Amino acid sequence: MFNVLVADDDKNTRLLMKAVLEAERYTVFTAKDGKEALDILDREHLDLVVLDIMMPNLDGYEFTKAIRDAGNNLPILMVSAKHTPEDKRRGFLVGTDDYMTKPVDEEEMLLRIKALLRRAKIVSERRIVIGDVVLDYDSLTVTKGNEVQELPQKEFMLLYKLLSYPGKIFTRIQLMDEIWGSDSDTGWETVTVHIGRLRKRFEDFAEFRIESVRGLGYKAVKLI
Repeated sequence: MFNVLVADDDKNTRLLMKAVLEAERYTVFTAKDGKEALDILDREHLDLVVLDIMMPNLDGYEFTKAIRDAGNNLPILMVSAKHTPEDKRRGFLVGTDDYMTKPVDEEEMLLRIKALLRRAKIVSERRIVIGDVVLDYDSLTVTKGNEVQELPQKEFMLLYKLLSYPGKIFTRIQLMDEIWGSDSDTGWETVTVHIGRLRKRFEDFAEFRIESVRGLGYKAVKLI
């Protein structure tokens, strides 16, 4: 459920990191330079960036400075062959959250990513709590008091995605791509059907609601 962008100009590095992260159930986007990374950031909801420094067009320092100047606090892990104290200082000064030098220990990288997600208050323990309501990603359940509902996987993932970003508008196409996959033959109308089921299922809940945004898509709103 977490979207990670890997930006590195080396194709083999991108493929390796993508495989390592996908094995841990992250959704992975890749970019060959900082400019392409910015383009992806403009159209996708990202939870974290794994960022090389030495890239063409727009390097890692420039990418980080650009998004920090725009007020974006997206967690960034710089991974680079540049290993001097000056390189690291520059990385932290422009706004990176963490810094690793190549060659990267894969297990350590995964631990650092989890720590960054936790620090960013993205639900790294795979639970969302809203008042008395608990969404548990691992069991696909929504619990309120003594009532436990186990949802079909797609319904749960859709609700979890919306409530992970309360107030943020998602288009039907975005939700289709993220929940069902961009290669799915299912039409975007399926999203509308699942939203209807979720509204019916939780219509009596005072903690949140799912709203339609005319001409755009849907958003979840926390009510407490």
